[in-house]
Amino acid sequence: MPKFEWIKKVIVLGSGAIKIGEAAEFDYSGSQCLKALREEGIETVLVNPNIATIQTDPRLAGKVYLLPVTPEFVEEVIAKERPDAIMLSFGGQTALNCGVQLSKRGILEKYGVKVLGTPVKTIEDTEDRELFRQSMMKATVPIPKSKSAQTLQDAINVGREIG
Repeated sequence: MPKFEWIKKVIVLGSGAIKIGEAAEFDYSGSQCLKALREEGIETVLVNPNIATIQTDPRLAGKVYLLPVTPEFVEEVIAKERPDAIMLSFGGQTALNCGVQLSKRGILEKYGVKVLGTPVKTIEDTEDRELFRQSMMKATVPIPKSKSAQTLQDAINVGREIG
C-alpha cells in the first residue's frame, strides 16, 4: 500500500536520446525509480524515446511511450493517462527543461498533476546562474567571485571587474 494513498499513477520522464555525458546514469536512476514506485503499488508511465534503455523493460515500467520528452508530447500523455503526479528528476537536463515548461504553460495545473521530488521553483532557481549565486550568498555558502553574463560584452565587463 503506497504511503501517499492519493498517488495511484505517476509519469516518469526519461532522458531521451543518448548524449555525451548524459544518459547512462539517468537510465540507472530512472530504472530504480520505476522499480521503487512499482514496489509501492503505484502505476508507472514512462516517457522516453530511447528504446535501448533498460527503463522500457515491461518489468519496470507499466506503460511506455517512446515519444520525445517535450512539453507537447508529454501533455498528450498526461491527457491520455491522467496521472496523479510526475517525476522530473530522473531524466537529466531534458526532463528538467520539459518539466519547467509544463509548469510555465499551466499544463500541470490544468490536469492536476503534482511534481514529486524537486519543486519546479527550485529547479528554476538552480538553473538560473544569478539566482543560484544569490541563493548561495543568502545561505552564507562560500562561492568564488562570480557574476552572470548574458552577452559577450557582459562577459568582457565581468572579466575586467572580477579579474
